[in-house]
Amino acid sequence: MEKMTLKKWLTGFMALVLVMTGCANGEKAEEQKMIKVGIMLSDVGLGDQSFSDAAFNGLIKARDELGIIFDYRELKDTGSYEKGLVELVEEKNDLIVGLGFMVQEDLEKVAKKYPDQHFLLIDSVSDLPNITSITFKEDQGSFLAGVVAALTTKTNKVGFIGGADVPLIRKFSNGFIQGVHSVNPDIQVIEVFAGDFGNDQLGARLAQELIGKQSDVLYAAAGFTGVGVLKEAEANGIYAIGVDSDQYFYAEKAVITSMQKNVNVAIYQTIEQLVSNGGIQEGKIELGLKEGGVGLAPIRIISLPDEHTKILEDWAKKLTNGEVKVQ
Repeated sequence: MEKMTLKKWLTGFMALVLVMTGCANGEKAEEQKMIKVGIMLSDVGLGDQSFSDAAFNGLIKARDELGIIFDYRELKDTGSYEKGLVELVEEKNDLIVGLGFMVQEDLEKVAKKYPDQHFLLIDSVSDLPNITSITFKEDQGSFLAGVVAALTTKTNKVGFIGGADVPLIRKFSNGFIQGVHSVNPDIQVIEVFAGDFGNDQLGARLAQELIGKQSDVLYAAAGFTGVGVLKEAEANGIYAIGVDSDQYFYAEKAVITSMQKNVNVAIYQTIEQLVSNGGIQEGKIELGLKEGGVGLAPIRIISLPDEHTKILEDWAKKLTNGEVKVQ
């Protein structure tokens, strides 16, 4: 066999380098074509077992099914929403999501500085032209949660735990109370507000207070604080209703259903629109029962009699077609 000369070896090596460089450049070009999405998570961030985790799941699905890439920021790492949002802009993301009403002020500051960047605000409404706002009819889903609570209680006392006494959480409580009273106006609904979305121990203490007042069904719209409520309900042998995502698996002996706020679906569908059309719907979008934005997780632990199931279904139809408005 002829020995390979240095010249032949160098020629072969350079050809290999050119092939590898071409592949790398091709891969880089392919990556540059991919849609990039950034998200600034709400205050508690990942691990809240509720709102942020649900949004993150929507991004994961978009990555796996739509081929996008995404990055995220948490408040505990950035120190401010504004700093995290600016970092995401500088990464040249095609779309930047601000998750939660608490992000709005800083999101609008950044949106004014970068008028060519498009943003998506979840859970609040902005009038800026480069911000699309998505809100949910939490009051509709909470109304149905109230119906379930009223059909379940034996003491005629149920409890509501809110993460903060703000207009958004009042939508949950107002819907819940109206749903309870649609079944039985004599049922007492005891409300408390934690002032914290990230404290499961506080949630447990508030649950204990309500249980001490004979509440036997607890509904929490309080993020990770609400997880403490669910677990305390389970420890005391009473029922609970989860929120935002299906929270049955956090307290399997207590959670009869959850009021699902499908932020994961909203984020996925928005990204799907971006991938398909190169842009997203502008302005304000509100998602309720009719649009699949909210709803109830499957009923578990208890068995609703047929007449109770019909009551729940009838109220769901009335809310969906607009016969009933939550005040």
